[in-house]
Amino acid sequence: MTHLTEQERVEQTQPLITHLLELRNRLLRSVIFVSIVFLSLLYFANDIYDFVAAPLLAVMPQGSSMIATSVITPFFTPLKLTGVVAIFLSVPFLLYQAWAFVAPALYKKEKRLIYPLLISSTILFYAGVAFAYYVLFPLVFSFITKTTPSGVAIATDISSYLDFVLAIFMAFGICFEVPVAIILLVWAGITTPQDLREKRPYIIVVAFFLGMILTPPDVISQTLLAVPMWLLFELGVVCSRLYTSKEEDKEQKTKES
Repeated sequence: MTHLTEQERVEQTQPLITHLLELRNRLLRSVIFVSIVFLSLLYFANDIYDFVAAPLLAVMPQGSSMIATSVITPFFTPLKLTGVVAIFLSVPFLLYQAWAFVAPALYKKEKRLIYPLLISSTILFYAGVAFAYYVLFPLVFSFITKTTPSGVAIATDISSYLDFVLAIFMAFGICFEVPVAIILLVWAGITTPQDLREKRPYIIVVAFFLGMILTPPDVISQTLLAVPMWLLFELGVVCSRLYTSKEEDKEQKTKES
């Protein structure tokens, strides 16, 4: 049994301490950046909420409005939304900090592959949120207001509306990451593009199942989530071929022949 000297123990703990200090600095920079963005947007908190609430207000019956069921809700709800928007706008910077932290441990080839993945994942998340706001919300809210019984007055609580909107934004933002998830699975060797193509019917069923769970109970919103997920799956399968090694491609061609 070997015993480490005091100097050897210090040399072994130094890399760990260095990594922890680096992680702390990255987290601190991220918190500071998000705080600066939040403070910059704070003055426009009510305007930001008005923008998010616009799809519902546009289809509500004339003379009706949203309500606040708590005394402090009109103050804290726009504040909460502003905090979420600050994080949302800070995503590129946050991803860069995560990338800068893990980059030293990656090979050159891995760095070249991950960099476009970071950019594409950010764009796809924003695209999912934009799709929900500009396509899904007008259709869903119009459907809900038109099917409301005549004796029921539409008076949505601003806090409940925000929770609903944020949940939909997160669902669509994550679901639009399907191509990135597929590329990572192929890159890790867990599956292959050919296997994914063979499982296409099951993927379509799963897409509609997730659309049923993650969206309001109407066919329009479920379809508007399921169809883009399916198309993004096809895009991910095509792009994943760029992340397979030449040896894997040769093996796949040999199996197919």
